Amino acid sequence: MSYVVEMLNIRKEFPGIVANDNITLQLKKGEIHALLGENGAGKSTLMGMLFGMYLPDKGTIKVKGKEVKISNPNIANDLGIGMVHQHFKLVENFTVTENIILGSEPKKFLTVDIKKAANRIAELSKTYGLNVDPYAKIEDISVGMQQRVEILKMLYRNAEVLIFDEPTAVLTPQEIQDLIQIMKSLIKEGKSIILITHKLKEIKAAADRCTVIRRGKYIGTVDVKSTTEAEMAKMMVGRQVSFKVEKQEAKPKEEVLKVENLSVKNNKKVLGLKNFSLSVRKGEIVGIAGVEGNGQTELVEAITGMRPVEEGKIVFNGKDITNSSIRERIDLGIAHIPEDRHKRGLILDYTIEDNMVLKAYKNKPFSKNGLINREKITMHANDIIENFDVRSGEGGKSIARSLSGGNQQKAIIGREVVSDPDLLIAVQPTRGLDVGSIEYIHKRLVEQRDNGKAVLLVSLELDEILNVSDRIAVVNNGELIGIIDAKEADENKVGLMMAGIKRGEN
Repeated sequence: MSYVVEMLNIRKEFPGIVANDNITLQLKKGEIHALLGENGAGKSTLMGMLFGMYLPDKGTIKVKGKEVKISNPNIANDLGIGMVHQHFKLVENFTVTENIILGSEPKKFLTVDIKKAANRIAELSKTYGLNVDPYAKIEDISVGMQQRVEILKMLYRNAEVLIFDEPTAVLTPQEIQDLIQIMKSLIKEGKSIILITHKLKEIKAAADRCTVIRRGKYIGTVDVKSTTEAEMAKMMVGRQVSFKVEKQEAKPKEEVLKVENLSVKNNKKVLGLKNFSLSVRKGEIVGIAGVEGNGQTELVEAITGMRPVEEGKIVFNGKDITNSSIRERIDLGIAHIPEDRHKRGLILDYTIEDNMVLKAYKNKPFSKNGLINREKITMHANDIIENFDVRSGEGGKSIARSLSGGNQQKAIIGREVVSDPDLLIAVQPTRGLDVGSIEYIHKRLVEQRDNGKAVLLVSLELDEILNVSDRIAVVNNGELIGIIDAKEADENKVGLMMAGIKRGEN
């Protein structure tokens, strides 16, 4: 059997943690091979070694049967290995073409031949069905398009082996379908793909074989067609996982949040949210469903105080907070799990400890007369780390940047839930989390509800909205299309509403 890439008995240690412990992965030519594991299982580390970001401590890597030493990403490029990272590496104010040729610019009499490059990019884009405009600026195109630019970057460099690191975390359901088609057309053209993911539905839809790792160890490689999602989930987490959320009927009490006729401008200075009204009561979870970019961000930023309101008002526990500062809102009892954990959730170069008190360091017991009490902060962080299973090499002393994305997410959720808020706004709370962690976070959201808190859940995962919410509000193009009871909702009904069709219309 000829493999294009073989990683044999790979071991890699970091301070306090064995990230990969004797792992083997073999990629056949022309297959989509899924690499499945929970957050912090060692998937990105393993692929980092194939892409030249780290060197293995033990084990061998072979490309087309020859043993190689990949000491930096340029060597990986030369060997025909390319990678689309989870957080894209693009220059915002450059065009698509400028981004793609960075580092390998075609020259014509000492100047860069942009036209030649753009023509080649247009050709590649056509061959693989990518529909990318070579002259568009990155800041003007959707996240899904930016990802296609990353794919073109690899194809432009003639990559044969493409590594996708959790490529669907930032895509809408339609874009996910498109991406799977793109991957299949890449395979038809003779490429081979490694897909790092923990979404079982996508593995079923796209992959041929799947290698599972758990806590740094190799569990096994299975044929996707003949293996069920439940079996793969069990390999990944080490126990049965329930995909359904267990919960009693909600018993809502008085209103906590009331948003009345709210209009808010978006970044392009036009109304991103129009005349929007909604209420959330104690003891209920209200889900907001919609495709990305339909007003969810503007709504959440208006409620949390990050964006000014044009018209309408926001009432919290009977008090008008439309013009209150962010800190006032936090002190009144609004907690926020933000959609972008890097920009809004954490200070990446601080320790986890310091990140756990970003909003509360001024309050007792963390400080007294302006002096910080380290001991109390450490205890507080350790409680969150333990209760929310935040995995890191050095506990609370770990720098936030060093944690895997899913563990960063669990730390943020822990911080917000533990602050004991009256209103918890959870935006994409399980983005980038594996099935085991998702199950846990959903339990915690329901537990908040059962403790009489109001929960506002904003998510692009329709399954999550249907599964967790008690009432569902659907937004389209900045407007409220309708609110339905979760008991009467199904994917079809909500999907139509997300497309802007009001109930009762055909």
